Amino acid sequence: MGRRARPGTGAGRAAGAAMIAGLAREWRLLGGAARLGLVVLALLAGVAVALGLAEVARTRADIAHVRALEARETAATASFAHGDAGEFGYYRNFPAWRTPGDLAFLAPARGDAVPAILRIRILALEGQINDNEAANPELLLAGRFDFAFVTLYLAPLLLIALLHDLWSGEREAGRLAALDSLPRARWRLWSPRALLRVSGVALALLLPLGAAGLIEGTAPARLAGAAALVLASLAFWALVTLAVARTAAASATQAAVLAGLWFAITLVVPAAAHLAINAAVPLPDAAAIARENREEVHAGWDRPKAQTMARFVAQYPAYASQAATGLAFEWKWYFAFQHLGDLAVAADSAAREAGIARREALAQRLGWLLPPLKAAQALQHLAGSDVAADLAFRARVRAWHRALREYHYPYLFGGRPMGLDDLDAAPAFAND
Repeated sequence: MGRRARPGTGAGRAAGAAMIAGLAREWRLLGGAARLGLVVLALLAGVAVALGLAEVARTRADIAHVRALEARETAATASFAHGDAGEFGYYRNFPAWRTPGDLAFLAPARGDAVPAILRIRILALEGQINDNEAANPELLLAGRFDFAFVTLYLAPLLLIALLHDLWSGEREAGRLAALDSLPRARWRLWSPRALLRVSGVALALLLPLGAAGLIEGTAPARLAGAAALVLASLAFWALVTLAVARTAAASATQAAVLAGLWFAITLVVPAAAHLAINAAVPLPDAAAIARENREEVHAGWDRPKAQTMARFVAQYPAYASQAATGLAFEWKWYFAFQHLGDLAVAADSAAREAGIARREALAQRLGWLLPPLKAAQALQHLAGSDVAADLAFRARVRAWHRALREYHYPYLFGGRPMGLDDLDAAPAFAND
């Protein structure tokens, strides 16, 4: 006795075959302009990931170069420092870096806004770290052409162009009533037509993404997460476009409405919200912090040494017995007022970091109301170029700078010589 087929199995296969046949038919009917649009989008996505990969490779090469340079500079300093911890502390540069991750090509961090590499000395830190936030506003205004930009800004425009007249175009040609009268028109005609267009846009984005992921050796789960964000963004715009396309308006009107929605959702509302958030959460100016830090440090030259050392010892009482100064210049006094320069702006610096975190929290909340904005935030998070990554990097730099200072203090205050083994034992930067 033959095995009984499960109910619905044959019907499901027939429906699937009908959908495949419908997709093949719609591809043959797809106009040349639509095909050209898909090819152009795929090329733009390919160029974007290629630029992202090149930027990531350049950043990694710069990191390797700076680390090698630091080793050579340390050897050169050792040749004239003769074990003087002050000489090492003044001349030695310690590199801190952000190694790009396996999805950094999606939205590379802007090197002109947040450098991937900092060369830190154990002098006053705030002047060093805040100087690097003085980005060129003209470069920032231009934005960056990357995969996230293509996905979130250009791909929706192509979707709108492909889907807005799905029904109105047939109505204006006088064919809509006849097409709607066909048996199961929604499944056999309209669904394949819409699905083909959305799938074409998705493939134009996912193929370059997948190729870049293979080149970078991206973990499959992380690459799947990026692909899911791309599909979620396209699904949002496909639903919005199809909802407008189903109205009885003329195709030109539908296109205008959808273009207005795209402009508002992707540009106007996020920009207005950005301005509102910035107004609601003011920040101390980074350049002003750096300037005040330097002014405080320079003023240290003119203050009585006893006053400077007393203020320093209040922070580090363990060195009270070694704080006396008798010479016109001593390294321990010099590094003491460097640290006092940081203390003078510590409140403003902390307020700035907290304000940036507060702004980011508000922007994340807004993202739940604007799916394209949330997709942009999620892609930046996967790429490691979001605000949270910037704040975490600066926090690691500050903690490391403190560890380096405190490592040098016993040599500076105790008069101990610093040898090559001591240099090698200095705290290393935690790049994670």
